[in-house]
Amino acid sequence: MFRKIFIVPLLALLPVLFLSGCDSKMVVFDPKGPAAREILGLINWSLVFMALVVVVVVGLFGYIVWKYRATDANKDYEPPEEHGSTKLELIWTFIPILIVIALTIPTVKTIYKLEKVPAGYEDKKPITINVTSADWKWIFSYPEQGIETVNYVNIPAGTPVKFKLTSAGTMQSFWVPQLGGQKYTMNKMETELYLTADEVGEYLGRNTNFNGRGYADMEFTVEAKSAKDFEKWVKDVKSKAPKLTEKKYDELLKPTHLGRETFIGTHLQWVDHGKMNSGTYTNPKLYEVHGVKGQIFKDEEPSTETSKDTSNTTDKSNGGEQ
Repeated sequence: MFRKIFIVPLLALLPVLFLSGCDSKMVVFDPKGPAAREILGLINWSLVFMALVVVVVVGLFGYIVWKYRATDANKDYEPPEEHGSTKLELIWTFIPILIVIALTIPTVKTIYKLEKVPAGYEDKKPITINVTSADWKWIFSYPEQGIETVNYVNIPAGTPVKFKLTSAGTMQSFWVPQLGGQKYTMNKMETELYLTADEVGEYLGRNTNFNGRGYADMEFTVEAKSAKDFEKWVKDVKSKAPKLTEKKYDELLKPTHLGRETFIGTHLQWVDHGKMNSGTYTNPKLYEVHGVKGQIFKDEEPSTETSKDTSNTTDKSNGGEQ
């Protein structure tokens, strides 16, 4: 009897065990920074409660099915009329409330922790890196170093990094699983994300938003270097990399997949996509869906004072430079 009661919940856990073996190393469970460790702690806390709920519910289901199954001994049994149990109603009402509270409190605490420099790094000055998502690439600007990179970002290990996130057009999602959680990038808006790498290494980042074909391959690499190697990289870039021009930046924003690129200077001298008066850099005419090319829609009755040339493939009509 005892064995049969516990067979059902054990069987319910088998899919979890099998699925967990699909990948030999899940990067979310291999944190390399304080933010990622905070998130992992929250994940583990949630998994414990979910497993508890599954085991209890499935166990009760198996027990009830077994205990009240039809047999020859009770085939003529008629249960008495019941009007409910106030005690049971209170139990299965308050237990879910307690579970939600137990999950909410650590979640809120973790969210607030992730919005500031992680504990243990308060005495270290963060470096600032502006992140701009575009079609289909990631652009990283170092305003303090005067450097801009595409599809990779170098950071000093052991130093907090303040990422200022925005988008040149489409809303996307910035995520480096081994260093922290994801945040959205939105045009004319700016979000901030603090990440710190505890050790030297290379970590994969990507766009996790479901934007469509082309965006799924938006990956970038975070290279955490020692402080000495990071300074050496900055000097090498300033002595060898080409200068970023406004024309070159406009080309970067077109919907293309690129490899790594490095430039001297940043696009912040022309446009800051996080500002409300910045332009929207989209290229609808370069897209084609089911044989139909995109277009920029004009007003039905454009004013002679506000109408602008929309023949170019780049739309900068919302306050951007012409």
